[in-house]
Amino acid sequence: MRILVVEDDDRVARGLLIALRHAGYEVHRVGTAAAALTAPAADVVLLDLGLPDKDGLDVLRELRHRPGTAVIAVTARGEERERVLGLRAGADDYVVKPFGTAELLARIEAVLRRTRNARAGTGAGETLSLGPLELDEATREARVDGVPVALTRKEFDLLALLVRRAGAVVSRDLIVDQVWQAHWEAPSRTLDTHIAALRGKLGDAVRIETIRGVGYRVAAGA
Repeated sequence: MRILVVEDDDRVARGLLIALRHAGYEVHRVGTAAAALTAPAADVVLLDLGLPDKDGLDVLRELRHRPGTAVIAVTARGEERERVLGLRAGADDYVVKPFGTAELLARIEAVLRRTRNARAGTGAGETLSLGPLELDEATREARVDGVPVALTRKEFDLLALLVRRAGAVVSRDLIVDQVWQAHWEAPSRTLDTHIAALRGKLGDAVRIETIRGVGYRVAAGA
């Protein structure tokens, strides 16, 4: 899951990056409005409204044109009027500085649940490629070196999620949210079983690496 941090204060940004990466997110940080509007697509944008080159509310309105992106305003503007302006400009949530890491992570998870359907719709119909692997999202067919590989529905969804984020660690919680559309409070072997099945079917074509205590990462086979 990709998060863009738009924050011009280096100290605040550094704390956010450490916390988000520790939680298993792929994070990119920029410090200006111009950089935010040209940055690669993200699932969530944490947007400081007090940017040096442009008002954050204007940036927020422009980001609303990206249907697969949720925006959380993260700002020192705590007055009710400011919060109302931010929400009316299109913020999915509004967090006032200073805030706790646990609260911010909970708000990110809540926003991701609410915007799940919009994110699932982006990229539909694409053909994903990684080394000899091809995934046709329109027909839901998988091929390795042109040879079809039979995958169950959940196996296909799981593999597509990992391939879209090839090279990045995808946390177990995020996989469950996106593939099973649920949150497991208790440990479960279901995800591990699906990963084992994919490894057996893909062989050496694709490496699915276990990042102990965090999740999984996929890379093209050697």
